[in-house]
Amino acid sequence: MNNKILITGGAGFIGSHVVRLFVNQYPHYHIFNLDALTYAGNLANISDIETKPNYTFVKGDIVDGNFIHELFAKEKFDGVIHLAAESHVDRSITNPLSFIMTNVVGTANLLNAAKAVWADDFAGKMFYHVSTDEVYGSLHRPEDFFLETTPYDPQSPYSASKAGSDHLVRAYHNTYKMPVVITNCSNNYGPNQFPEKLLPLMIHNILKGKPLPVYGKGENVRDWLYVVDHARAIDLVYHKGKTGETYNIGGFNEWKNIDIVHLLCKTMDQKLGRAEGTSAGLITFVKDRAGHDLRYAIDATKIMNELGWKPSLQFEEGLSKTIDWYLQNQHWMDEITSGAYQQYYENQYINR
Repeated sequence: MNNKILITGGAGFIGSHVVRLFVNQYPHYHIFNLDALTYAGNLANISDIETKPNYTFVKGDIVDGNFIHELFAKEKFDGVIHLAAESHVDRSITNPLSFIMTNVVGTANLLNAAKAVWADDFAGKMFYHVSTDEVYGSLHRPEDFFLETTPYDPQSPYSASKAGSDHLVRAYHNTYKMPVVITNCSNNYGPNQFPEKLLPLMIHNILKGKPLPVYGKGENVRDWLYVVDHARAIDLVYHKGKTGETYNIGGFNEWKNIDIVHLLCKTMDQKLGRAEGTSAGLITFVKDRAGHDLRYAIDATKIMNELGWKPSLQFEEGLSKTIDWYLQNQHWMDEITSGAYQQYYENQYINR
């Protein structure tokens, strides 16, 4: 069984939940968390495990090929779970090159380093690449769902960069026989999500009485996956997934953006003791995002049938739990929105 596992992007939203699960569930593994601590990386997300004996944090950028090769040569990882990525569509429209560098070049650096250290002796090794359903493009018929065999049709610089990294991972499997698995997931939500994303942004703005910006008419449809359920799926795929395979991970929870915002407003009003309709009055429709895909929906039958995974929460329950976490951890959100989290936790890291 693998002993040293490198998890990239482990101070981010999804990554922090994966790191926590692996550190707590597998004390015989040593988990290395590699994160560049860009704006979306926050060591507060994993402060509860930072003193665990089987956990090591490493600050570094996957774009730095020399650093990555030296790290692999030193630690000789048995497995990689690759989550580090630039992931916000709006930011990719403004600055596509940073997405190409991190998502494509960074993935290539990891693949090359793994190949060099493993030296074609792939017994007990695994390179797990975590991707997105956005690589498939947009669905236009209500009866259609993304399958693992759906042709790629990325529509934004973000999804194009993730599609490129997916293709690289498959190429290393086909060319060098490197053991890989890929998962493509739907929209994640839950604790510790950076407030540029829909749900934490809306929760924060409701608390502060700020407008709730909704693109276009809010008709875009997304499938929603609770982040803890996603971490459980990653655990299963890493340990039981078939080499060279792709698994789609979805929550079977399709919602129009405007319907989610209305449900969120209603739930927030109830939890905050406000009159119903108070928060909905903050909804503000804004110009639609360029290249905004209409609908994503994942068919997760393969991972359910082959690995026995299924989501534990329906969206209404998961949303309620998510709101409760943000209400109970408003200091976390305040540190994010003020920027204090970066300086404080950077100092914590430097002084350790």
